[in-house]
Amino acid sequence: MDQMRQKMRTFLRIEEAQPLGIRIRESLDYEGNAIRNRVWYRGDSRELIQLYESIGEGNGRFLFWASRSSPGMEMRKIHTGLPAMIADTLAGIAVTNLNGVTFQRTEHQALWERIAEENRFKELVMEAVTEALVIGDGAFKISFDGGVSDLPILEFWPGDRVDYTLKRGRIREVIFRTPLTARDRKPCELREIYGPGYIRYRLVRDGEPLDLSAAQELEGLEDVDFGPAGAGYCLAAPLRFFPSRRWEGRGQSIFDRKTECFDAFDEAWSQWMDALRAGRTRTYIPESLIPRDPATGALKRPNAFDDRFLRTEADMTQGADNVIRTERADIPYDAYAATYAAALDLCLQGIISPATLGVDVKKLDNAEAQREKEKVTLYTRSRIVEPLQACLQVLAETAVRAAREAGGEAGELPRAEIAFGDYGSPSFDSQVQTVALAVEKGVMSVDAAVEELYGDTRSEEWKAAEARRVRDGAAEGR
Repeated sequence: MDQMRQKMRTFLRIEEAQPLGIRIRESLDYEGNAIRNRVWYRGDSRELIQLYESIGEGNGRFLFWASRSSPGMEMRKIHTGLPAMIADTLAGIAVTNLNGVTFQRTEHQALWERIAEENRFKELVMEAVTEALVIGDGAFKISFDGGVSDLPILEFWPGDRVDYTLKRGRIREVIFRTPLTARDRKPCELREIYGPGYIRYRLVRDGEPLDLSAAQELEGLEDVDFGPAGAGYCLAAPLRFFPSRRWEGRGQSIFDRKTECFDAFDEAWSQWMDALRAGRTRTYIPESLIPRDPATGALKRPNAFDDRFLRTEADMTQGADNVIRTERADIPYDAYAATYAAALDLCLQGIISPATLGVDVKKLDNAEAQREKEKVTLYTRSRIVEPLQACLQVLAETAVRAAREAGGEAGELPRAEIAFGDYGSPSFDSQVQTVALAVEKGVMSVDAAVEELYGDTRSEEWKAAEARRVRDGAAEGR
């Protein structure tokens, strides 16, 4: 029996799993994703409907903007404009606190101020930050055109018109793409390849190269080499805030992973407004109670503005009472409001605080509580300001260097500093109280106090004179 039991005993044997190949097809490429984000930013409901009718494959056809109403059940589709408000607010928060660009040498500073004024620098930066947040990335382009200006021309190209050449994960070349029409009236594309010490121009059609003379606008255009040999610099400055996890070397838009939340938010608002329209107040008036024209005896037509009603037949039965009835639908406002708030929270999570947009902030909160609610905004702003600061430093130094070399000047390389102010700083009166207490306790000097109060809003000469006045006033007081 023991031998039989031994033979019947089973053993656990684990076989390795066979390799399984999984294929997932992306719904959109980078350019298609950029187009979708741009349409969301534009905020036109008709464009959103056309967009999702074009890409509404698979599960996308169940989205609100891709769905089609049944006959007789049509509903007005309303876009709230929330994506554009998020992008514009974040760009405004970042750029408004840009205090300026400061160079170490006076001649470099004077040249940069002329370049910045010529190119409307702050407006350009605002546009660049907005485009980079919406599309995902982009690049500043520095060029020269004697017919426009003697100074360098600064432009920003969004990511849907820019490509990059990477080497070991670093951007080696920036390729600016411009659609053109050739002499044979067929479309083609100009590719301006900006690399270290050179600019190359290539004209292509369907991936095949063409001669530059095939387009009338490019006649006489030649490649450019500049800078010292072996130490050339690039006349382009890429800008990216959030790295993309889908496309290597590209940036991620703040709308990525949030488009379905925006779709649900628009659906919640549209349903609420549709319920309000369906639940309009109606007044029923018996025909015998409708006012009549004293001259003709005809029933007076209701005024659409202040006297809307529905006519009913007079009840002639015994004991009937002809009265005016007003009916109004019972709309669940609390349920709609809760759905609206939940959808809004999903749209803003991880990007921006509702308090920053002025949405549903308790009126009883003090300033400290308000700032606590804006921690998400501060985190997002820091992720925007740090790469923006590095990009603008490269842009300013490169523009000044290119302008000096174009004018035949040589010398020390420009060195610039980009200063950003603090977001959500306390009011001036609270700053005065805090700084005065620090000076009184002896933990802050007069010069440091003046610098803390006025910062970059005053010149160095004015602040030095103000510090002397404060010391003289304190000495007279003693």
